Amino acid sequence: METVDDVTRMRLVGGNLALDFVNTRTGPPDRSDDDVLMGYRELVAWGIYAGALIEAEAAVLRGLSRDDPDGADATLERSLRIRDALDDVFRSLATGRDPGASVLDRLRDDEADALSHARLERDGTFAWTWRGDHTLERPLRPVVHAAIQLLTTGTLNRIKGCPGCGFLFLDESKNRSRRWCSMDDCGTAEKIRRYVAARRSSASR
Repeated sequence: METVDDVTRMRLVGGNLALDFVNTRTGPPDRSDDDVLMGYRELVAWGIYAGALIEAEAAVLRGLSRDDPDGADATLERSLRIRDALDDVFRSLATGRDPGASVLDRLRDDEADALSHARLERDGTFAWTWRGDHTLERPLRPVVHAAIQLLTTGTLNRIKGCPGCGFLFLDESKNRSRRWCSMDDCGTAEKIRRYVAARRSSASR
């Protein structure tokens, strides 16, 4: 059984909740190298880690999943489908392509469902919240909404894919020069690779 500590092996480098949700898996959808969403409890644990849930909400969801294991399994399956759709949409944009109409239609329907369980609350300005949502699909709703917000209000040409691990991220650097998911991970690995290659080249002269 995974805990919050286990799901943190997928670092939050996306700069957007929806991109970080896609990054819960490494490798392509049909042959993933690593996936932290192996069960409903992991989905809840990731929600806490990513800031989409608070512990009190998570405790309610764990209780619901114990009372309705079939519903929890169905919710996990839906979460994986949504992740595949988000991967399709944002990886297309990261490579300069437009997503297909069918996947956008599915995302539209997911957003309609998310908002049907939300309410507007004021904290300075008004914002959608799901604090009153006590259903098993609660962890998915802010993820879907974050995706729609990014698509409708974000700078789409700042969505990129890391050439090292494939993680998606929003490049918020001033000159749009960010290349890696993180300089502590893939960026450092590339620096080491170049250093070793340079040393080998020098030694062979």
